[in-house]
Amino acid sequence: MPDGTNTALEAKVETAPAEAQFQAWNYFPSTVYMVERPDFLPEVKEVSEELLKVAKANSKLDPIYPVRMTGNFFGDPRVAKFAEFIGQNSWSILQAQGHAMDHLSVVFTEMWTQEHHKHSLMEQHTHGFGAQLVGFYFIDVPEKSSPVIFHDPRPGKVQTGLMETDMSLITNASNSIHFQPKPGLMIISNSWLPHSFGRHAANKPLKFVHFNLSIQLNANPPVCPNPNAPAAEII
Repeated sequence: MPDGTNTALEAKVETAPAEAQFQAWNYFPSTVYMVERPDFLPEVKEVSEELLKVAKANSKLDPIYPVRMTGNFFGDPRVAKFAEFIGQNSWSILQAQGHAMDHLSVVFTEMWTQEHHKHSLMEQHTHGFGAQLVGFYFIDVPEKSSPVIFHDPRPGKVQTGLMETDMSLITNASNSIHFQPKPGLMIISNSWLPHSFGRHAANKPLKFVHFNLSIQLNANPPVCPNPNAPAAEII
């Protein structure tokens, strides 16, 4: 009479030839790209502090949502090298992911600085409206600063997920990944990957640049291989 064990199955697995073992293949990845570039801090901090002063002068800090945000500054010539570095690498990221980028350019849609005070947080969200990549560049990161969190973008996986054996480990069962920021750290990910920030516990504010990038067709589109094709088929 069956006793509820898997003895028979285990015996089959143990005696199966090597070529009969399952091979694991991972598809549909979610990738987070990181690089440390503290050399950009002086000019980025200069522009950010200047614009944060404007934001502070025009509004009081909300005690429920204690965060200040600047306007966009991706066109400021003082951060031209910073913006160029982000743009060039963002194009390369999309190309390396398999996207047809030969006749496309990446463009900024937003680049602004956020200043999060004690107890502030950022709710989980994604960026739409044509954004392809999103990123962060950390300026001031006091002790006990918020971690940046990336969440599993697959609702089916989240809905049916089982308990994790050890939530401190990064496994296929993980529902979120936490990264501790530091000054000069840049992070880029696809816009469809949900992200958030935990609650800020430091007395000094956390400051970082947040940016979004989209794509546009180059000014000179490729020559259509079929001269008789309609214009809609040229791209």
